[in-house]
Amino acid sequence: QLQASGGGSVQAGGSLRLSCAASGRMFPASMMGWFCRAPGKERQFVAALVWSGSSTYYADSVKGRFTISRDNAKNMVYLQMNSLKPEDTAVYFCVTDYPTSSAQIMGVIELDDNPVLFASWGQGTQVTVSS
Repeated sequence: QLQASGGGSVQAGGSLRLSCAASGRMFPASMMGWFCRAPGKERQFVAALVWSGSSTYYADSVKGRFTISRDNAKNMVYLQMNSLKPEDTAVYFCVTDYPTSSAQIMGVIELDDNPVLFASWGQGTQVTVSS
């Protein structure tokens, strides 16, 4: 249902652009976004957007460096990652707020005072940032 791609290995200060292809079945979803999981750490919210609106949300750690965007016609979500740091090293998962029975629950994030449950499918894409 969601296929993340675009990860890779870069040096600190570099950039990557992650892509997420969503199947049409995903669009009872109203939000899409990204979580990450670093080695030995819990899953963390990275960014999200409202699929049919203009609101975007970012974790404090990525504000000003990462930009989430979408292409509604192609059912694609992107994460432009600039000024990458070694602490950004993680597996990045594309997520929606439309969990089905086969989804992996990533977490509940409060956005605009509303709890949003995000879920993902697949293996994610690895981002490795070296110092």
